[in-house]
Amino acid sequence: MVTEAAYAEHERRCQALRAALAQAGRFGLGKPTSNLFRDREATIKRRLDVREFDHVLAVNGSAGWVDAEGMVPYDVLTDACLAQGVMPAVVPQLKSITLGGAVAGVGIEATSFRYGLVHETVLEVDVLTGAGEIVNARPDNEHADLFHGLANSYGTLGYALRVRAATLPVKHYVAVEHRRFGGADAFFAALAQACAGDADFVDGVVFDAGTMVLSTARFVDEASYVSDYTFERIYYRSLLERELDVLTVHDYLWRWDTDWFWCSKNLGAQRPWLRRLYGRSRLNSRTYTKLMRLNSRLGLTRALDRLSGWHRESVIQDVDLPIEHAGEFLAFLLREIGILPVWICPIGATPLAARFPLFPRREGLYVNFGFWDVVRRREAHPPGHFNRLVESEVARLHGIKSLYSDSYYAADEFWATYGGDAYRRLKARYDPQGRLGDLYAKCVLRQ
Repeated sequence: MVTEAAYAEHERRCQALRAALAQAGRFGLGKPTSNLFRDREATIKRRLDVREFDHVLAVNGSAGWVDAEGMVPYDVLTDACLAQGVMPAVVPQLKSITLGGAVAGVGIEATSFRYGLVHETVLEVDVLTGAGEIVNARPDNEHADLFHGLANSYGTLGYALRVRAATLPVKHYVAVEHRRFGGADAFFAALAQACAGDADFVDGVVFDAGTMVLSTARFVDEASYVSDYTFERIYYRSLLERELDVLTVHDYLWRWDTDWFWCSKNLGAQRPWLRRLYGRSRLNSRTYTKLMRLNSRLGLTRALDRLSGWHRESVIQDVDLPIEHAGEFLAFLLREIGILPVWICPIGATPLAARFPLFPRREGLYVNFGFWDVVRRREAHPPGHFNRLVESEVARLHGIKSLYSDSYYAADEFWATYGGDAYRRLKARYDPQGRLGDLYAKCVLRQ
C-alpha cells in the first residue's frame, strides 16, 4: 500500500507547520493525547498544531517497513499493517501511544526480546528541529547523530513528523503458553531460555513472591477456539487459570489495553456490574487515562487519603535491569515498594542498542519491570521517597529507568545516566536557542 497522494498531502502539512514555526518563539506540540504520567507546571509557549499528522502513508510488507506520521496512534498503525499481513516489529501495549511518542520516549512489548525497543526498529525519521528545519535522519547519513539521539529526548531535540519503521509478517492467530514458577531464580532462568528459543513473543507477570508466570507465544495459522478478553473476561487473570490459550493476532497485540494491564481495578472496571456499565467500547486505556487525568486535576483520591490518615505516593515506573541482576531487583521491589502485580518483559541486545546515547544499554539481555500503583503508608515520607528508592536501586544494579513518569534525580546524576555530553552537542546543533526546552527541566523539574 503506497500512494503518491498520501505523500503529497504529508508534504503540504509539513510546509504549513514550518510556516507556523517561523512565527513561534519557545514552542511545544498542540496535540490531543499524551501517555506521560507526570504532571507539569503550566508554561506560556506557543503550541504548534500537529493533530493532522496522524496518517499512515504507506505499508510495504514485502520490503518490511511502514511509513507513518508521528501522531498516528498504534491501534491505527497496527490496523493498517495487519490489513497487509504484517505488524510493526514492536507494538507498545496501549492503543493510544503514538508512533512519534514511542520513538522520542521508550516503547516496549513482548517482541522486544528479539527486536529491542521501538526506537531500535526505526529505519529513518523526518524531524522538525528547534532550529526550524525538517531534516531526514538515518543511521548512516549526515544526521545520524539526531537519529540515535532522538530516543528518550521527549521532544526536546525535535518532533518526529514521519517515521519509517520495520514490520514483521504475521499469521491469523497467536497461541500462548503460560508456565508458572514458585521462585525468582527458576523464573528468570526460564525467561532467558525462552529468549534463546523460537518463540515470537515473550513476557511474564509476577503476582507475588511465590507466583510468577512466564508467557511464550507463537504465530499459528489455525485455531480450534479463540479467547476473547475485550469485555467480560480479563486477560491477566487467565495467566493463573489456563496453561494454553489462543487469541487472534489483533486481540493478542491489545491483550493488555482492555484493562490497562490490571490497573482498571482502581477505576472499578473489574467489578462485573461496573464492567457492563462501562461497556465494551469504553474498556480501554483511553478511557482510563481520561479518568486518571480528571482525578489528578480534582485531587479526589489525595483528599480521601488525607481524611483517612494515609500518606500516598504514586509509583508508576518502568525500569530495565541486566538479567543477572533481575532477581536481586525483584527482591528489593517486593521488600521496599510492595506493588503487585509486576509486568516482566525481556529486551534483547540488538546491533544498534549501544548507539543511543540518551538511553544507553550494555550488551546482553535486559529485563523490564513495569509497576504502576500507589504506595500508601501510615508514616509520612518526603515527596518522592519511594520513587527515589527505585532510582537508587536501579543505578546500583546498572539498570536504567524510563522517564515518562515522576523522576527525582539530582542534575549531575541525571546527566551522567542519560548522556549529558551527547545531549549538549545535539542541543547545540538542532536547538541552539533552546526553543524546545531542556530534558532535565521537563522530566525532573516538570517545566
